[in-house]
Amino acid sequence: MSHPLVVRAAGGRLSLSLERRTLTVTLLLALALAISALVSLSLGSQTTPFVAVLEALLFPERSDIALIVHEIRLPRVLLAIMVGACLGVAGLLLQGLVRNPLASPDVIGITGGASLAAVTFLALGGTVLSEAWLPLAALGGALMVALGIVALAGRGMMPARLVLVGIGIAAALSAATTLVLVLSPDTTAMQAYVWLTGSLYAAQWREVAALAPWVVLGLPLALGLARRLDVLALGDDLATGLGNAVGGTRLALLLLAVALAGASVAFAGGLSFIGLIAPHIARRLVARGHTGLVPASALVGALILLHADLLGRLAFLPRDLPAGIFVAGIGAPFFVYLLHRGRT
Repeated sequence: MSHPLVVRAAGGRLSLSLERRTLTVTLLLALALAISALVSLSLGSQTTPFVAVLEALLFPERSDIALIVHEIRLPRVLLAIMVGACLGVAGLLLQGLVRNPLASPDVIGITGGASLAAVTFLALGGTVLSEAWLPLAALGGALMVALGIVALAGRGMMPARLVLVGIGIAAALSAATTLVLVLSPDTTAMQAYVWLTGSLYAAQWREVAALAPWVVLGLPLALGLARRLDVLALGDDLATGLGNAVGGTRLALLLLAVALAGASVAFAGGLSFIGLIAPHIARRLVARGHTGLVPASALVGALILLHADLLGRLAFLPRDLPAGIFVAGIGAPFFVYLLHRGRT
């Protein structure tokens, strides 16, 4: 039996315990992500050798393809990695929060809130106002849904009530989004449909820079709260007996999941299923305990979206299809599998 690796911060206020297998799998996932990113930077309408890509990254002044790599491909790759990581961790937090393996940002309405706000913005002001405000509108919609879920769930925010309230809100938001699309002009509706599917097309550095603070702050915070998820998994009574403020912990976890998912959807559109399937894949790869599941879910989510975007760019050249199509193609059968497995 291997001994876990324990890392403690100065003063002993923060400590993390990782199984050696978990650490090994995390490093392998990180290596796979680095290789996948390099492959994605090399492939496109014109294939570029790995050596030329590395030269463009390290010595742009000496490279003939520096503009293509730095301004077209690299922002898209980085945005895919960050969005996938945030959605994977958001799904993990929600599944641990409500103790339900089928929970995810799109199932309980967070993605739906962001989508309705974004579609409404496009329908009412997208042609007049700058589209730079679109991410802010989507994030605001996600936060409004979170407040609605908290208000309707009542004191203590019991897991079953959270799920039921979230599913009901998600259904209402989906109907409202469809209504807005039907009433919108054709050009606006087409633009909104692409956004709803989830696309990283024409990603730019300003979007990477805008999402980066959410990643830099949100993912370490999720890692710091990982042990509280382990305590919540023991049940409310035992968690309270161990000195955990269950209601406050659930509120903090819900707001963090909303921030990660809302920011991701704001910059990449209505991507579904990543928050559902990434934590499940992570659980099959690493030992139990959310401390190891947080980085594993982030890496798995990043890998899923990066490869989905790569397929969207290459599978139907010269067309560039939204990555959400391929994510849904994987996620929908996986969702059915989870439902079937839950019955047996």
